[in-house]
Amino acid sequence: MTRRHGYALLSAIVALIAVLSAAIYVGVASDDGSGESSKNSLSGPRAPHNSAAPASTGVWVGSWSASPVGGEPGTETAGLAGRSLRNVVHTAIGGTSARITLSNLYGQSPLTVTHASIAVAAGTGSAEAVVATMRRLTFGGNTVVVIPAGQQVLSDTVALRVPADSDILVTTYSPTPSGPVTYHPHARQISYAARGDRTEDPTATAYTERTEYWRYLTALDVLSDEAAGTVVAFGDSLTDGVGSTENTNRRWPDLLSDRLHAALHSGQDVPRYSVVNQGIGGNQVLADGLGRPAENQAGVSRFARDVLGRTNVKVVVVDLGINDILRNPRLADPDQVLAGLRTLVRQAHARGIKVIGATLMPFGGHRGYSEARENVRQAINAEIRAGRVYDAVVDFDKAVRDPYDPRRFRPDYDSGDHLHPSDLGYERMAQALDLNALKGSAPTRL
Repeated sequence: MTRRHGYALLSAIVALIAVLSAAIYVGVASDDGSGESSKNSLSGPRAPHNSAAPASTGVWVGSWSASPVGGEPGTETAGLAGRSLRNVVHTAIGGTSARITLSNLYGQSPLTVTHASIAVAAGTGSAEAVVATMRRLTFGGNTVVVIPAGQQVLSDTVALRVPADSDILVTTYSPTPSGPVTYHPHARQISYAARGDRTEDPTATAYTERTEYWRYLTALDVLSDEAAGTVVAFGDSLTDGVGSTENTNRRWPDLLSDRLHAALHSGQDVPRYSVVNQGIGGNQVLADGLGRPAENQAGVSRFARDVLGRTNVKVVVVDLGINDILRNPRLADPDQVLAGLRTLVRQAHARGIKVIGATLMPFGGHRGYSEARENVRQAINAEIRAGRVYDAVVDFDKAVRDPYDPRRFRPDYDSGDHLHPSDLGYERMAQALDLNALKGSAPTRL
């Protein structure tokens, strides 16, 4: 080989190395750490930008949720075929992308959803959408999804700037009968329905039917840089917000979320968490309701779905047990109730989730009150306060009871039925939780 040919070959090799180095650099620089960028660059061209592509980095957290409770009365045969169901839900945290979960848990046949959408509401409690925010939802890339009886489905991600502390509209349309509609009653939030497929209609004109139910929808997750995890409030009607003012989001988990955000914005050293609500009116630790599948499933039965199955859960706050006392035809055994609560704690710890537990609030003056039942409540509270059940304790009982008669609510904290708090009572509950208790993780052993 001549010297001139040698220099030419060397120059070609150097040029090839430079090209390869540049390609490697571009590939590494465009990888967000998830592995998706490099995977796409190796397998083929990137997907085109569209409304289903995440708009920014962040983590997935729950922004709203509600537990499926049962089959809606009156929908046993035809379901709500031919209606657009516009659920109004209130966000705990904002994000740049969203996804939803639809449930057909209590359906007895497959649920066919042919059209679904999500949008930011134009006003509080309104069925009207901000036009520019209307997005069509897909499932596995398809507009149509069939959800088998007893199952749920997660939508594809859609790019949408979801504001914190705001109302979001999630609308579904099913043209065919599907049997019982899976629903959550006592929402304390008005949602809407319209005849025909009005899924992407941004106006409220056709949405003349009002309901205090959430239908099919059980979760809204957001891709957020505002939060690093989710807190789940797990309980009964006292968590669900019965007794609070409708359409005002005055349940204690809502108010805890507001308090947590205010603390963060003021520079306090508290966790960056979202708060979602998994309360069910009448729920018990141990006893299921009737039916197959059981309506109003017991806490020990639904914990895996409603807590462990939620997105990026770091902490669960448990306020459950009062209905085991009130609804048991016999006198409840405090040891059995406590054993059920400890079962929840073990399940949470197995997933690295910290558990904060609430003392049971008073119910003196309620029609179900008796001295024997009061003694059961006191026995359970004594174990909780002693630290023998949960990782940390929020003393709701102490926060709301009447100092002159601890068996009852303080009058201004009572909604009037001597069991559920007023708006002021729910606010006092939210204030009672030490935000520092949200720090840390589950211990290796309780």
